[in-house]
Amino acid sequence: MNNLLSLMLRRLKRINTREEAERSGRDSVPPRQPASSASANSVVFIMLRRMRAPLLVLILSYAIAVFGMTLMPGVDAEGRPTPGMSFFHAFYFISYTATTIGFGELPQAFSDAQRAWATLSIYLTVIAWVYGIGNILTLVQDPALRREIRAARFRRQVGRLRQPFYLICGCGETGSLLLKALDARNQQAVVMDIDPARIANLELGHYHLDTPALVADARQTEALIDAGLFNPHCAAVIALTNDDQANLAVAMSVKLLRPSLPVLCRADTLEIAANMASFGTDEIINPFEVFGEHLAMALNAPGQYLLYEWLTGVPGTPLVQPLKAPVGKWLVCGYGRFGKAVVRNLAWEGVQFTIVEAEPEKTGCPNCIRGSGTEAATLKQAGIDQAVGIVCGTDHDINNLSIAMTARQINPALFIVVRQNRHSNQALFQEFNAHITMQPSHIVAQEFFSLLTTPLHSRFLTLARNQGDAWAYELISRIIGLVSDTVPEIWDVRLSPRQAGIWQLLNEDWPINLGELLRESPEQETRLPCVPLLLSRAGQELLLPDDAELLQPDDRILFCARPGTRSRLIKVLRDRNLLTYRLTGLDVPGGSIWRWWHKRRRQAAALAPRIEQAP
Repeated sequence: MNNLLSLMLRRLKRINTREEAERSGRDSVPPRQPASSASANSVVFIMLRRMRAPLLVLILSYAIAVFGMTLMPGVDAEGRPTPGMSFFHAFYFISYTATTIGFGELPQAFSDAQRAWATLSIYLTVIAWVYGIGNILTLVQDPALRREIRAARFRRQVGRLRQPFYLICGCGETGSLLLKALDARNQQAVVMDIDPARIANLELGHYHLDTPALVADARQTEALIDAGLFNPHCAAVIALTNDDQANLAVAMSVKLLRPSLPVLCRADTLEIAANMASFGTDEIINPFEVFGEHLAMALNAPGQYLLYEWLTGVPGTPLVQPLKAPVGKWLVCGYGRFGKAVVRNLAWEGVQFTIVEAEPEKTGCPNCIRGSGTEAATLKQAGIDQAVGIVCGTDHDINNLSIAMTARQINPALFIVVRQNRHSNQALFQEFNAHITMQPSHIVAQEFFSLLTTPLHSRFLTLARNQGDAWAYELISRIIGLVSDTVPEIWDVRLSPRQAGIWQLLNEDWPINLGELLRESPEQETRLPCVPLLLSRAGQELLLPDDAELLQPDDRILFCARPGTRSRLIKVLRDRNLLTYRLTGLDVPGGSIWRWWHKRRRQAAALAPRIEQAP
């Protein structure tokens, strides 16, 4: 917190100084030092500080050896005494002697005094070199230097990014799932985590893009700045650590330093979520609350629940089969964050339930059965024989599976909901095959991926919840006709200059409706296997727009289609000639010059009959 306040004061001081300089007609604010230059200076400073003593010892040994060799008298070829070597010859001799190269006695044979001093110089300089090399090896293994070198490399990688990227704080299970999903869509990301093992696992992962990663504490403002917080290509910051206080610190730092930058945070408690909202955090996902709402939806609106599962699954995977949750008494095992969210949503829907908790004093559980739920006696005491469903929601995967298996043995007709805490236990939960399996990391990664890549998707799901079950089942029937038995592909597209073909035609006042856009060809009545889910236009939103809806520039449309349809539609939107052919059935020339020549020929052909009839 002190670091954040001091940084804010420095930035305010710089802003005030800059404003005063502009008013006085001169800019006295020094430019910010590049991160790469600062990091390089830090590495050099550490190396010089650690190698100061070895360098001094090496220089002193050379100086003594060279100076002594100049004082030692020699002999010439006839054996007559001569003065000592010059400094150049002495330095040359000590240089190749100290490095064990050994060219011999130059320029002529040495005297005994010179040989004695050369022997002393050899031992002196060799000891100095051994001492220096030992310190170099120690320096290379120094954690501070290696950490600073990695940080410098990380800053250079971030500084070289020239495409939009997402800054992910926390690379646990949730961060890894989100990173894989973004990498599959060729979306660049920058990752920082406090755990070196997670960063090491990330570097060993198989990704299409080179992802810069750094071991750092996201609560430190300088670490966020080094990770590209002020980089103009930073598109959003996502806080996914397993510490709510750290996520709160990230949200606060970003909203104070870059208020316009979107921030998406995970929060496991309602108190932290409310605190994040007070700082203006754009999106806050509480996986336990989200699942509690989905469970309540499955109990009272199965059509809405099925539609949600179909539209949020992985494209191409088998569709989830419809579930009909029974009505009656439920058991909730575990009254932690997850259990409280489930109980809260079940109570809102008027569902009767009994809570089983091992530590009621710690969790503040009122009127609950004491026990872990893994024992048959505890479940029978809670009324498992008369219950229609059970929620196994402790923070331990083995206990959850043990509770579920014991409950199924007592009451095979139970509707079982299991919480999965670790993705590594996926095989165990698949083998058990509960009716609903809740994985917090999967929920958060799925929600954030949808918000980042398909913003209209989340908005559509929110609007769809206000519709009835009959509306949901009608849409489900349309989706089944498109994709048969696999999860459809969801994407949105904006009719912008990037979609050059339709953008040019719309700005030339071509009347194009949604049905014509989805038509395969003018000769056929077949259309693309695609359903428009939502149309957003200047703040207005239209659910399931009709085929007769006329399109306008900057419209944004959310589509649900068979996998592979997106590329076909995008090709039509970007190719003016192909789009014109689909609309009119005419093969119009492509280039601007050919279009102008084609227009002139049509005008000339229209004027020819009039010229022939003229007197």
